[in-house]
Amino acid sequence: MDQFVVPAVVAADPEANATDLLIKRVALSPDAPLFGVPSGGGWKDVSAAEFLAQVRALAKGLVAAGVEPGDKIGLMCRTRYEWTLIDFAAWFAGAVLVPVYETSSPSQVQWSLSDSGAVAVIVETPDHFARFDEVAADLPLVTDVWQIDLGDLGKLVAGGVDVDDAEIERRRSLAKGSDLATLIYTSGTMGKPKGCILTHSNFVELSRNAAVKLSDVVNDGASTLLFITTAHVFARFIAIICVHAGVKVGHQADTKQLLPALGSFKPTFLLAVPRVFEKVYNSSEQKAEGDGRGKIFRQAAAVAVAHSEALDAGSVPLGLKIKFALFDRLVFSKLRAALGGRTKYAVSGSAPLGHRLGHFYRSLGITILEGYGLTETTAPATVNLPDQFKIDTVGPPLPGVGVRIAADGEIQISGINVFGGYWNNAEATAEAMDGEWFRTGDIGALDSDGFLTITGRKKEIIVTAGGKNVAPAVLEDPIRANPLVGQVVVVGDQKPFISALVTLDTEMLPVWLGNNGQKKGMTLEEASQNPAVLAEIQRAVDAANATVSRAESIRKFVVLSEDLTEESGHLTPKLTIKRSVIVKDYADVIERMYSSAPATESISISH
Repeated sequence: MDQFVVPAVVAADPEANATDLLIKRVALSPDAPLFGVPSGGGWKDVSAAEFLAQVRALAKGLVAAGVEPGDKIGLMCRTRYEWTLIDFAAWFAGAVLVPVYETSSPSQVQWSLSDSGAVAVIVETPDHFARFDEVAADLPLVTDVWQIDLGDLGKLVAGGVDVDDAEIERRRSLAKGSDLATLIYTSGTMGKPKGCILTHSNFVELSRNAAVKLSDVVNDGASTLLFITTAHVFARFIAIICVHAGVKVGHQADTKQLLPALGSFKPTFLLAVPRVFEKVYNSSEQKAEGDGRGKIFRQAAAVAVAHSEALDAGSVPLGLKIKFALFDRLVFSKLRAALGGRTKYAVSGSAPLGHRLGHFYRSLGITILEGYGLTETTAPATVNLPDQFKIDTVGPPLPGVGVRIAADGEIQISGINVFGGYWNNAEATAEAMDGEWFRTGDIGALDSDGFLTITGRKKEIIVTAGGKNVAPAVLEDPIRANPLVGQVVVVGDQKPFISALVTLDTEMLPVWLGNNGQKKGMTLEEASQNPAVLAEIQRAVDAANATVSRAESIRKFVVLSEDLTEESGHLTPKLTIKRSVIVKDYADVIERMYSSAPATESISISH
């Protein structure tokens, strides 16, 4: 059994809780900006001391409203400054937040709040309130509902002015490292969401140890713009480590406003999922195509990848250096400027980034540090580091974390980041844990330096009728990199060959159509049957098939005339496909692929 265990570099403090991270940050740099909030078309700094004062004031409001130590408070809110303010205020009041995804359906809201035993809820918008209100009758424990957009946080603060400072200090000091810090519910890709018990030590010890190894990225003076949902453990952990390390944080929940926000905030590092990096690349390529510079862009991209590969090989030939310098001035500098001009690093998780994008962005001067983790591991278990970096891997274990590969290839994790089990679900906890080791359900391998590579998900391995084992991600990831492709789902379990469901990227579709001499205003249904579109998808499939054996290759695909989205119930909040749900909902489409003759087809489906 391959195994790497990296010792912690910071001594554990079992008495510490997450509020201590903020207290110590204020003691170190009270006047340094800890947040930037939108103001008059720009950004207004919020210092560490100002943030602490606001946290204490809101905590007093929660206490005055009747919140007791140990109470669970649901929070349904997009990524914004108030999210982290509420998070720390709840801890200062002795309470525990239960994040609810802002895209959750009423039934999902009901499950998270009822299973956790929440007694109060904070929502952001009237729409969020309406979804809660639809199931409020089934939540008798919830006695208070506050809405941010109605100014209820200000009302709470006003109502708490008489609460004594000593009471807040007493409450914030109650929790020890082993106590519950938050309940985060899994996205439900494999069934009903499970509440993950994350402790204060999970956040404190992981933040302190990760900050040491990532000191070039997260430090006093660094900055980041959060845009992925803070309800997910990935962004939540980054928000907390930024408080610990003194990183200035801004927020932009509307991805359509992301580029202007990046231009004005000018972050030094980003946090994103691979789909974001794919979209930046694809939109840049298609824009260049529309301007008649598509050939130049593709040449520049090829040079960028070759340049980065040469760096790994130890030497960059003179001719390549000259080409790279030319394209750096013509192409790469513009892309860097679009991302704010100061971004040196990006942290990526949730899915493989891919060889081409990793090398491309590195040559732009942006090192993408791919990492790996789950809700159950408080986000990162492994991550590439500025001084320990291998493209096509998710890096070595962080300090205080162990990774081992079981006999069947499953990745197992132990250490300071491993959760305390599933809330109200001893059976699921026992199934997931092997002593101190958490069974991730993912398949991977460790190299001789301890770098982890993810090759698939145990429960997603497809076994064809001929007995061939196929990991879907190997085929899906390169196809999804095509600018026309929104999502791709490989199927074929117990079938004679491998097939795929493909959706079109609704943002890129009109641009691609215009660049390829097609009618821009096509509907998804029209585009899904368009010969030029089908030919482009076939090219993407052929490229993916070239990397696998004939038995593993995709023989048929269907282009759906609708998208797979969070709202449709087919994607998680971090844009991961819910494979089992998709296979069930499109069972008739899949069956038609195996009974019909054409190699490719488009099918119109309405649910």
